[in-house]
Amino acid sequence: MQPTYIPWAGYFNLVGQADTFVFLDDVQFERRSWQSRNRILLNGQEHLLTVPVAKASRATLLKDIQLSDDEDWMDRHLRVLNDAYRKAAHGSEMLQILERVFSARTYSRLTELTEQIIQSVADALNIDTAFRRASSLGCGGKRTDHLIEICRKLGCDSYLSPAGSRDYLEHDDFVGKTAISLAFQDYRPAPYPQYRSDGFVSHLSILDVIANLGLPSTSRYVAGST
Repeated sequence: MQPTYIPWAGYFNLVGQADTFVFLDDVQFERRSWQSRNRILLNGQEHLLTVPVAKASRATLLKDIQLSDDEDWMDRHLRVLNDAYRKAAHGSEMLQILERVFSARTYSRLTELTEQIIQSVADALNIDTAFRRASSLGCGGKRTDHLIEICRKLGCDSYLSPAGSRDYLEHDDFVGKTAISLAFQDYRPAPYPQYRSDGFVSHLSILDVIANLGLPSTSRYVAGST
């Protein structure tokens, strides 16, 4: 999966089911995508948090995208998250995770930041999956052929895919090209009580889940156990 900014619970469900999770960082960067943004709940309304990045050509790979030289954006994101969740049942628990990541301030590339957040949340949820970067594996090919090469490089006998990739994997005949077994993630997020919300807003950042449920319950939620 591409490393995304503070991803939703389903992302960590996928991470937790794998022995090795590969950050697909050698794909093209897409502006206005989850690669650099995600949603939280602010005063009961969806609110988008976006990481500012430096200007780059359309052909720039995700791994080469530089963060903006705006030094205050992390503080702004933390202030928004503070306003949104500090009085939630487990708001302080959630904020501490992101504060620890942001405190390093040593990130120059977008993927350095997003990968560190994902790994920090996974650690907090006691997910012990090994992480690798696609760019470090030196695999060629495009689309499905690229994924097959990654699997072969890692000696995989099975590949777990997000459900959204089913169409192109089947169109590209993943099963016919390799003996590697193919399975698709089946994760359906259950409603949970959300701070300052009368209804339930699904597919928000994992930060919303942690702030409302706490880490032990979020671990069970991510695993698919309500």
